[in-house]
Amino acid sequence: MGVQGLTGFVEERGVFFTELRVRDTKLVIDGSSLYHRLCFAPGADFRHGGDYGAFAAAVRDFFGILRSCRVAPFVVLDGGRGAEDRKLPTLRGRAAEQLRAAHGLSRGAGGCLAPLLTREAFVQALGRLGVPFVQCFAEADREIAALANSWGCPVLSLDSDFCVFDLAGGYCPLSHFQWESVRGGDGPQGCYVPARCFSVDRFCRHFGRLNKSLLPLFAVMNGNDYMDLAALEAFFSKVRLPRGCAAGKGGKHLRLQGLLNWLSQFAEPTEAVENVLKYLKKHQREEIRELLCISMEDYAPSDVNLEDFFQNGRYECEAARKANIPQWVLDAFTKGKLAPFIINALILRSTILRVQVENMQRPSAHSAALPIRQVIYGLLLRVSQNTEAASPSTQTHELPVVCEFDRCQKAIKKTFVQAASLPTDFCDDRFALDKLMEMSMSCRQMLLLETLGVKMSFLESIPSHLQLPVAVTCYWIHSSEPKVNLHQLKALLLMIVSGEVDRRNDDPVLHAEEDSIAYNEFLKWKEKKMQNNDFDLDAAHSFCQWQCCLQMGLYLNQLLCTPLSEPDLSSRLYTGTLVHRLYQELKSTPSVENLFILSPKMTQLYLLLLNTVES
Repeated sequence: MGVQGLTGFVEERGVFFTELRVRDTKLVIDGSSLYHRLCFAPGADFRHGGDYGAFAAAVRDFFGILRSCRVAPFVVLDGGRGAEDRKLPTLRGRAAEQLRAAHGLSRGAGGCLAPLLTREAFVQALGRLGVPFVQCFAEADREIAALANSWGCPVLSLDSDFCVFDLAGGYCPLSHFQWESVRGGDGPQGCYVPARCFSVDRFCRHFGRLNKSLLPLFAVMNGNDYMDLAALEAFFSKVRLPRGCAAGKGGKHLRLQGLLNWLSQFAEPTEAVENVLKYLKKHQREEIRELLCISMEDYAPSDVNLEDFFQNGRYECEAARKANIPQWVLDAFTKGKLAPFIINALILRSTILRVQVENMQRPSAHSAALPIRQVIYGLLLRVSQNTEAASPSTQTHELPVVCEFDRCQKAIKKTFVQAASLPTDFCDDRFALDKLMEMSMSCRQMLLLETLGVKMSFLESIPSHLQLPVAVTCYWIHSSEPKVNLHQLKALLLMIVSGEVDRRNDDPVLHAEEDSIAYNEFLKWKEKKMQNNDFDLDAAHSFCQWQCCLQMGLYLNQLLCTPLSEPDLSSRLYTGTLVHRLYQELKSTPSVENLFILSPKMTQLYLLLLNTVES
């Protein structure tokens, strides 16, 4: 969520902020804002598909700084789109913006685009660091505000909606949270993070003692992620908005500040709404009243008690109950063990596939993973097509179909995808969604591996944490179009081995002298070769397909309650800049294949991976 133009407006006028030293406190963090902020750090690469190890290191550094300042973080993540799907037009608009950014990056222009697996890498990093976090059923803003108010602590975000909530501990924008410039304290209190805190009281005083209860009405009238501003154009075209003392800072915020000044004449929202309706035609008034009232509810206190979740692990949500989601699914979802993709497919029969920097002349990179998604839909909809969890417009006699929003050339288009018929062995009641947890691990593993077209006997010699990536790689080779070439395959496997070298070097238990020598030689090679930023669009498209296959392989593995170990994205499993460089080097210098020859174990691992995949 976000109020149109409000961030720019308050940033231009520093009078709404107070200086804050963040230490010795709880801190409720908007997880979506934080991972985008860390992902979009200066110098980050957005063209080659993501450097997840570097991103995970930034996450680790951030929470390390908080720990040094004795700040107790609690991360709250957005979940699915919600049963009413009111935000779909906004999300489609954002998908179109991301597509334009991806197209620009593919042609060498600047721009920012979060790599495909950023969220998954962030959730894994939180788990490994032991940072308490929750994934909400839908939009998290109200739950973030309620938790922060129950503790009286600040909210850390980059969402202007938190200027509208009345927060006891205030709202700290991430743009003013100087965690990389931590300072020592003047005495026993110790170090702190310099920050600025938005004051809703100062904001309201600036507009003639505007009543705080009117801020939700201001937000929906000015335009946010849920409100169609066109419905109120008749009001804005007729009313005479006062400019007041806030005018004179340029024309772009005149409507916003005029609306705030106009609202300041009213004591409470009901009176203000009635005065808005006077400017509309009589036949429109009831519809607009209902629209305004429903939209203002987005800023009302949440019924979800996140304090109970963080203390006792219980997440109780009326919307989730109404959706009739199996309890194990909701429990896994709130703990980040299932992705929003799963909940959206289950409740809405609709998913949005995130675009990457790929070849826009070819079919979407997500096409390669379509059969995996169809199996996921098959597992989900065997239950949902006959329960209230199905979309209200869906009749039980219809075939299970999911609406996917994906790239087609340079536009976001929707297509309808039929769920897969599960193999005969998997069609009994054991594979009903509410009973998946009760099924044997060997059965769940069989379905996963049949979907990926791999036998367990091929994977038994592979380290357990690499079995899923190797199975996905086998699937990728068979499913990609155009076909994967040998240089691309070898580059990908060398990249995976480099992550293993990195991991062993950081782990005192696994560390060996030969690994150190190989690691240092690898670092020298990287320093010498990584300055070259050559970019092959077709290779990029192929590696994007691999990430799509890995993402859906992860999701299917999670839905089947992890019959294979979950690979660690934060241990440099995928490093886009490196795999592109290795690919370019292999084309001209085949001896790069011997990059880790000084470590017999890593050489053996590379050959094992290559032989397994080629066989």
